[in-house]
Amino acid sequence: MDTTYPHEVVYWDKGTEQVMSRGIIREEPLSIRVQGEPYSVVMRTPGDEKAHTAGFCLAEGLIETPDDYTHIAVCDGAETNVATITLTDQRRKQIKPLLERRGFVSQTSCGICGKELAQDLVQITQRIPDGPPIDLNAAYRRLDNLKDHQPLYRRTRAAHAAAIFDRALEVLSIAEDVGRHNALDKAVGKLFIDRRLDRAALLVLSSRISYELVQKAARARIPVILAASRPTGLAIDMAVRLNITLATMAKKSGLYVFSAPHRILKSTATA
Repeated sequence: MDTTYPHEVVYWDKGTEQVMSRGIIREEPLSIRVQGEPYSVVMRTPGDEKAHTAGFCLAEGLIETPDDYTHIAVCDGAETNVATITLTDQRRKQIKPLLERRGFVSQTSCGICGKELAQDLVQITQRIPDGPPIDLNAAYRRLDNLKDHQPLYRRTRAAHAAAIFDRALEVLSIAEDVGRHNALDKAVGKLFIDRRLDRAALLVLSSRISYELVQKAARARIPVILAASRPTGLAIDMAVRLNITLATMAKKSGLYVFSAPHRILKSTATA
């Protein structure tokens, strides 16, 4: 399925009107099933269903390694809106409480909030250990140039992006989607399936930083998040507890760093 479709619009500017065609991004539901049973439904841009499912299940705590599942199946057909992950017997026993609570932790992709939920999500993650600092100038350029890697955004002006880089700040994975959570799940899922997620060192987001994105980054063991817009208070609180560095573009130039500033090379700061 094409991720966009043309649509006629009326363009108005300074009292003049013009009819033109513009690309519109598609949004479809994806039903994610575990062992054939419904677990969650997310709204997303079609494409990368297997990677999306893997990244989503990693963020939820349903899997820890690629050895925790036997396969991910996607229904045949042009309009694929159902994906099923089959867990190993051992993993299914380990996460029995999570499966029994389906519909609670799974709502991290839908945007419910509250400190009690944040605490619950912290409990299925581990603090990120300290590591070598990153070059802020180079990291800033990755954020500033993110749109160069967003063909879907250029066509529609309606897609979020998540880009993951290694310690040398070389790109590992990039994904776009109508939903910022979905874009991150897809970018993480690609690396997870390829067993390269352990190389991730920097996450760059086109959106604001919500606590759900911090939780997903923590589950993927990514220590630094840079984003176009500022984090929420709950996101900062979670990042502090999980030792994750959050930074966003400042109003005029440079970056604001909201947590774990020790990972930033001060001598290379842009502002």
